[in-house]
Amino acid sequence: MKVLLCLFSGTGNTRRVGERFRDELIAKGVEAEVYSIKKGAPMPATEGLDALVVGYPIHAFNAPRGALAFMKRLPASDGLPVWLLRTSGEPSKLNDAAGITPKRILKKKGYRVSGEFSYVMPYNIMFRHSDGMAARMWKSAELRIPGDAETLIAGMGTLCKVNALRRLVAFTLRIEHSAMPLVGRHFRPTEKCVGCGKCARVCPQNNIKMVDDRPVFGKNCTGCMACAFCCPEDAVKISIFNSWRVNGGYAFDGEPASDDEVCRYCHKMYLRYFHAGEQAKK
Repeated sequence: MKVLLCLFSGTGNTRRVGERFRDELIAKGVEAEVYSIKKGAPMPATEGLDALVVGYPIHAFNAPRGALAFMKRLPASDGLPVWLLRTSGEPSKLNDAAGITPKRILKKKGYRVSGEFSYVMPYNIMFRHSDGMAARMWKSAELRIPGDAETLIAGMGTLCKVNALRRLVAFTLRIEHSAMPLVGRHFRPTEKCVGCGKCARVCPQNNIKMVDDRPVFGKNCTGCMACAFCCPEDAVKISIFNSWRVNGGYAFDGEPASDDEVCRYCHKMYLRYFHAGEQAKK
């Protein structure tokens, strides 16, 4: 069996989950590779594949524009099975709507969408989770991935049901797709910028150019926040979202947060998600 995992990832959460998923498939005897979705990169070959996985983070209860653009560029297929792999900052059912447009695009191109895998990973905007929360999120992903890999290998899976409320919320917030190219043009480096160029290197949209050792932000921002999150000097101001800026990586390998240490925000949702993953392992 041959599987290609195509991952759109800005700050690295989706890539981390996708690479762990790839490793699990390989451990089960599957030939699996990862392809990083990046604007302007050559499209991957799909001939000879037995399955395709498309992974992306959820932005405002929708798939990000960069991931959708990639799916639109995929060659037509005659029923190749596809699984969607999604990461989100909270385990809200509103996130189920993030599969609506990808499923429509893929079905129109002849792919057979066979299932959706959802994982919770820490925020890269709004507020910073504790490292304990990040570690527990990662532990939960590691508990879920083996079973999800077996589901894929068996050719099985389930698709999320999306009710009217979830559709309405996602449709309303889809304004991000047209707003972020405008907002992103007003991202700016602060006086702390040392001109290292890391923001330009990590941008999956190739939206940042270095001019005289200073980043210049273009009109293709998709709101992934990789530039601000990954800046070693915390030197990127993200326009109207600057009060929500999160900078610096998480320590995933530390001590996971206990139930009492799980953040108050969406507290019950997180606990249900963590307990479900832990129970499935038993």
